[in-house]
Parts: sequence; C-alpha cells; structure tokens
Amino acid sequence: MSIKEKLSNLVGGDFKLPLPNLFTDSLTPSQLLYDRTLLFAVLTLIGFGFVMVMSASMPEAQTLTGNPFHFVWRHGAYLVGCVLIAAIVLQIEVSVWQRFSPLLLIVVGLMLLAVLLVGTSVNGATRWLSVGPIRIQVAEVAKFAFTIYMAGYLVRRHQEIRENALGFYKPIGVLGLYAGLILMQPDLGTVVVLFVVTVGLLFLAGSRLKDFFALILMGVLLFVALVLLEPYRMRRVTSFLDPWQDPFGSGYQLTQSLMAYGRGDWFGQGLGNSIQKLEYLPEAHTDFIFAVIGEELGFIGIIAVLAVLLFLALRAIKLGNMCLALDRAFEGYLAYGIGIWICFQTVVNVGASIGMLPTKGLTLPFISYGGSSLWVMTAAVMLLIRIDYERRLSVIQAVEGRASKQ
Repeated sequence: MSIKEKLSNLVGGDFKLPLPNLFTDSLTPSQLLYDRTLLFAVLTLIGFGFVMVMSASMPEAQTLTGNPFHFVWRHGAYLVGCVLIAAIVLQIEVSVWQRFSPLLLIVVGLMLLAVLLVGTSVNGATRWLSVGPIRIQVAEVAKFAFTIYMAGYLVRRHQEIRENALGFYKPIGVLGLYAGLILMQPDLGTVVVLFVVTVGLLFLAGSRLKDFFALILMGVLLFVALVLLEPYRMRRVTSFLDPWQDPFGSGYQLTQSLMAYGRGDWFGQGLGNSIQKLEYLPEAHTDFIFAVIGEELGFIGIIAVLAVLLFLALRAIKLGNMCLALDRAFEGYLAYGIGIWICFQTVVNVGASIGMLPTKGLTLPFISYGGSSLWVMTAAVMLLIRIDYERRLSVIQAVEGRASKQ
C-alpha cells in the first residue's frame, strides 16, 4: 500500500489531494484539513432552518408585532452571530478547552445562579440573561460547558472511574448541582439531556456495569418524582398519553401537531402552504417546527431532515472512535458527547411533536428559531471540525516524519 493510500485511510477517506502537494510550503494545513462533508451538512441544516423559520413564523409575527418578517430578521441576526462564533471556535486549539474546562464549568454555574437572581422571565419561566439587546439562555450554554467538563474528567480520572464508585459518582455530584440550578428556572428538558450525555460518556469510558445501572435507576426514579411533584408536568404526561381526551385544553398543542403531520402525507402541502402554522399550532417556529416541516414537505421531507441529523451524530461518534485510536482521549470523549447530545435532543424534539414523548421544550438542532440554541450548537459542531482538523494534522505530521526518515 502506498503512502498516499495509508494517509487517506488514516485521515478518514476524505483526503483527495495529490501526495506531492502535501509536502510543499505553499499549501498550508488550513487549506487541506477539514471535514468538508460535515461542514456541508451543517450549513445545509442551518440554511434549511432559516427557510422553515421564515415559513413557520410569519403568521405569528404579523399578529404579535405587525411585521411578518420580525422573527426572520432576528433569525438572520442570529446567523451572523453563528459566523462570528464559528470563526472564533475554529481558531482555538482543543487543548485550550481541556485546560480551562473546570473554569468554564464554574463560570457557567455562576451564570446559572445569576439567572435565578437577575434573569428575564418569559411565559412564567426564568431562563434568560439579558446583556443589552442580546438575551442568552444559559441552560443551552450549560450543555456545552458540561460536555467539555465531562470529557476532561474522563481523561483525568479514567482509571478511577473503572475501579471504584467514588470516581464514578464525582461527576454525578457536579451534575446534581447543575441540575438543581436548572430545575429552579424550571427546565427539566435540559437536565434530561445533561443526564443522558453523562450516562453515555461514563458507559463509553468503561465504567462498571453495576454503577451504570444504579445510575440509570436513580435517574428514572428522580424523573418520575419530578413529574409527580409538579402538576403542570403531570398534565403534560397525561395529555401525551391521550391528547384527544382534552383536545382544546392540555392536549391542544399535540393534537394540532398531529393534524399537521396528517395533512402532510407523503409529499406535503408544499413549502409555505401549512394551515396549522396560522396560529393553530403554538410554538410553530420553535419547539414544533418539525410538525410544520411534516405538513409542508411530507414524510419524504422529514426523513431527509432526520437523515442529515443522524449523519451528524454518527459522524461525531466515528470521529470519537478515530481520536481514541490515536490516543487523543479528550477529543474522542468530547466528540462522543457532542454526538450523543445532538442525537438525543433530536429524538426528544421529534418524539414530542409526534406524540411519542412528553413535551420537553427542547429545540430541533440547527433548525428551530432561537439564538442561544443555534449559537451553542454551532460552537459544538465547529469544535468537532477543529477536533478533526487537529487529528488529520497529527496524522500527516506522523506520515511526513516517517517519509523524511526513509
């Protein structure tokens, strides 16, 4: 096998430049080493999300503000923020995230505390910090910070996690502190995402099965207790089980969502032709945007969207495998965590809109309207691209070193 073929296999099958160019000074690594397919998939989802937010938000924007493009312009401003965030994250070495992961965790924890003291309330929930014209949902940032912290912890305490319960339950204590602050907002959906990411990473790190199953049991019991203790959460569960029992009350949102899917059939009513978005379906451009996609683009449309989101999650998992194979443990666990996060949040959002899961208020990654979610997801996926860039660069340097010795 030639050096070029070996290099292509190590990089991941996406390296297509001729070998002589690899060793020229005129061709910099930044021109070579990035996952074009992953970047294209993300840009496709973000662009598609902009189109769907435009389609789904105009009726509500007209009613609330008198300007049908109100949410469209705001979403466009969020996309400008995405460009800035991408430019910054891509320039930061992964080792910097690893070094400052405990500090990042503390800063975000203080932000969560600040939300409870000086936060902005919307619809009875206090989840936002306002900085001038910018409003940040700190719980979204908490997902990003906690995933980075978990990856760093698994590297520092890998052997301890495998051998004793203390190492296993230390991050659970940190999760409990974060969960308490987030539940006071209240926001159960984010807590569930953090729990699933934590459980998934501990399992992939090789934790003992008895600790793993004990944690799952404890999580399920706590979730049931939290649902039973809050009447509004209990109503969500009962309406999810039988939304048609009260179609104009607790089951209204879900029944309207199911009607949207029913109207969509195989090929949809056509882009812009949704009836449910005409103020029948609440949160049509945020939590329930997938129902509008189903109505306008049909079964074929929702399968295409899910396929791209699944590709992102699997690409992240594959990247984690390749990083661990090169003994880049922090990068590997971080890629795993981001993949689990994207996959689970997609499952919860879609499951809630089709009546398979209770409503949790989680956005559809890269597609739903909302600046904080879009910005944080952009940062996460740009971090994936940076991880892959450094992995490919390390492989090329290794091969180049061997070639210079021969």
